[in-house]
Amino acid sequence: MNQQLAGFAPTPVAARMENHGHSMVKVAMQSGYDLYARTGSMVAYEGFVQYEPNPPAVRQIAGQWITGEGTPLMKCAGDGLLYLADYGADVVAIDLGGDSLSVNGTNLLAFDAQLDWGVERVKGLAKFAGQGLWNVRVGGQGWVALTSRGTPIVVDCGRGEDETYVDPDALIAWSPHLKVKGKRSFKASSMIGRGSGEAYQMAFSGEGIVVVQPSEDSTDRLRARG
Repeated sequence: MNQQLAGFAPTPVAARMENHGHSMVKVAMQSGYDLYARTGSMVAYEGFVQYEPNPPAVRQIAGQWITGEGTPLMKCAGDGLLYLADYGADVVAIDLGGDSLSVNGTNLLAFDAQLDWGVERVKGLAKFAGQGLWNVRVGGQGWVALTSRGTPIVVDCGRGEDETYVDPDALIAWSPHLKVKGKRSFKASSMIGRGSGEAYQMAFSGEGIVVVQPSEDSTDRLRARG
């Protein structure tokens, strides 16, 4: 039996954050390097790890986060290995390496506490169905883990002058320095997007990336977590 289960055993630590399969991220916890994670996302841990729900730093920074659009966070601290997941969604671990991302709060699973971060209003998205008014901007030297309903695609927007168009409900994250605007289409409403007969897209231009998930249905994003 041990041989049959060997392929599912934890692997040696190679990085601060790394995937264990498609739907779980393993975090190497170390004293002094705390982590913010989505409340309720812990599925297992080894060693000594403490959890503080809704810590003061989060309340102060995210105080303007509108109820229902924000992501409840907990502070994780200690030494050991921490495993996080989100109802079987795909997880992507990213080493920012000094760059930054603007992340849809519903797709934010965890990030290093020492990163610069804050809640920002996303201009032009209020009219788009399924998309909140607020995003989380994270940047600096550290790691962030994102969730995706299926295997995501990362689109490089710096390859040409053409804009990149994304269904707002499929949008996970993008480089904050990209230019963003909304586009409304009636002729393609039966083929593109979802909603009340109108097709909405977000148009990105400039140099940077856009992370898109293969799901346009945002109903699961409104689910409350315990």
